[in-house]
Amino acid sequence: MKKIFFTGILLFTLFACQKGEEVLRIGVAGPMTGDQAKMGMDLINGVTLAIEEWNARGGILGRKIEIVKGDDRHDPREAVNVANKFVNVGVVGVIGHWNSSCSIPASKIYFESSIPQISPASTNPTLTDQGFRSVFRTCGRDDQQGKVGAEFIVNTLKKTKIAVLHDKTTYGQGLADELKKNAESQGATTVAYEGIIQGDSDFSAVLTKVKSQNPEVIYYGGIYPEAGLLVKQMRQLEINALFVSGDGVIDQEFLKIGGDATEGSFLSFGPSVEEIPTAKKFIENYTKRFGEIGPYSIYAYDAANILLTAISNAGTSEGKRVAEEIHKLSYEGSLGTIEFDEKGDVKVAPYIFWIVKGGKFVPYKPGA
Repeated sequence: MKKIFFTGILLFTLFACQKGEEVLRIGVAGPMTGDQAKMGMDLINGVTLAIEEWNARGGILGRKIEIVKGDDRHDPREAVNVANKFVNVGVVGVIGHWNSSCSIPASKIYFESSIPQISPASTNPTLTDQGFRSVFRTCGRDDQQGKVGAEFIVNTLKKTKIAVLHDKTTYGQGLADELKKNAESQGATTVAYEGIIQGDSDFSAVLTKVKSQNPEVIYYGGIYPEAGLLVKQMRQLEINALFVSGDGVIDQEFLKIGGDATEGSFLSFGPSVEEIPTAKKFIENYTKRFGEIGPYSIYAYDAANILLTAISNAGTSEGKRVAEEIHKLSYEGSLGTIEFDEKGDVKVAPYIFWIVKGGKFVPYKPGA
């Protein structure tokens, strides 16, 4: 009787394992709720499109692919919880997180569990400077973006008196510090350097303080919810400085929150998706499936395709082998050719500046 009982348990266990291996689980992590939920959904949509296309072709290794969502609520502690959840459910790779403050603490857990991680959006240099060979990103870095921003302010806008604000996060303060360092190296003066609290809505005190320094430019390192309020309150206080910021602000929500006050704002980001020749099919399929393309949707789409291509090439979902395949890839994606250096950074990360013109984001062309 005992023999029959234990044989049954063994068969049940084997069956359960086989059932668990019928799918490949891909984790997608980012802020899925709260004030940054739009960004999380953009990631989900980009990865969903890639997975649907792979599944339509039969999946990978004879298995279908499914998404496991992880809402980190742009909170580093939640990001760690999400990472542990992903490990426990057996994801074979992670696309995310969106915020650097979440990607960095989570990356240690993924690395220790041999789970490849590709962030479509985390730009803080620390993420790939840790030496984790299984960590990658399809976007650029803040030391690149900060340098481009400083050159734009000093050489293109011809401004040298800069007030630097940031939201005290890993991303926001990191980007602000890179901008400050690079601008000062080119002869600009930082007339104010102040932090705000993410989630606050009244910035009149810090802006009044900044106004007294008569800046020509206010540079903000942070995300669109606070940026929209900042630029609106700048104009209410009759601060006529130009507003310049980075990739965390270039979203339609910035325009909605800031309204007319956003007009003339300058933001650094990648080139227009519509102007990337290799993105035509992505644009067609994404808009048909989800509608408006989010700023990081295409970065998430290519990140998912890179992960899945590496699994296919490796002939296994074993993390270390997949990570090595990613390092070897020269991937022809919607963003163009993507290759990674030894750190896991893309070898080419083109940043351009955009301007808000007529209530829309338009690539900036001097004199136009």
